[in-house]
Amino acid sequence: MKLPAAEIRRAVRQGLEEDLAQGDVTTSALFSSSVPATANIIAQQPLIVAGMAAVVQTFLLVDPSLQLSVCKRDGDRAKKGQPLIRIEGDGRSILRAERVALNFLQHLSGIATLTQRFCRAVRGYPVSILDTRKTLPGWRALQKWAVSLGGGMNHRRSLSDGLLIKDNHLAFLQKERRPVEKACRLARGNRPTDLPIMVEVESLSEIHQALAGNPEIILLDNMAPSMVRRAVGIIKKRALVEVSGGITLKNVRVMAAAGADRISIGALTHSAPAAAVSLIATLPQRVRRRRS
Repeated sequence: MKLPAAEIRRAVRQGLEEDLAQGDVTTSALFSSSVPATANIIAQQPLIVAGMAAVVQTFLLVDPSLQLSVCKRDGDRAKKGQPLIRIEGDGRSILRAERVALNFLQHLSGIATLTQRFCRAVRGYPVSILDTRKTLPGWRALQKWAVSLGGGMNHRRSLSDGLLIKDNHLAFLQKERRPVEKACRLARGNRPTDLPIMVEVESLSEIHQALAGNPEIILLDNMAPSMVRRAVGIIKKRALVEVSGGITLKNVRVMAAAGADRISIGALTHSAPAAAVSLIATLPQRVRRRRS
């Protein structure tokens, strides 16, 4: 997924408007004039960097005179203790931008790092790790971008990207004799373009209905690995097999071994732990010597 530059600009401006709507009263109260300073953002754990572009924009929007030296770019691996970016200039500006910049870096790097862990867990199997639409309102493009930096693939970006027939769609068709098959046929006959048809099933009988409706992807929802293996044997490559629901780092490899082509994981975006990074600020050496 390409860098969503416009989305980053929008999110950065919104973040700064939230944090600096009435200014930084603490910094203003303590420092009436410029404070020459240096700061480094340091990785406090091994991680995949995501959000550095937002960090750069945050500092420069607060103060275009700040000097930035990027050590790790988006998509790079960082070891614990490695610097990610160095900032030099007015310490007041560094303080004003600090929290918004770290919010981007911690959240997005957390998503990228968790995604990479899932991708590593299924290494050796021909399976793709995908995200879902379970994203923060207004942050979808950024969160899905972070997934791609971690080696994952993006599922639908919006409701217009593919026809995904879910349980609540099927609930409205329960009066039909074979609701799953009926839904697939309706979707195929009424789709606006040649978008893929995906259908969610919860039992082996629904798989037979789905196959009669000829979807491109059959999504096995909350099935145990043994059931997934049986489902794969029934489908026999007539559709791609996606599994979803209750996927963790403990069971994802078993799901891959059961024959899934795709594994979609909502936790990549809605439950990724924030990456541990910190900003450490210091006075330049020449200033410390002069005052000592």
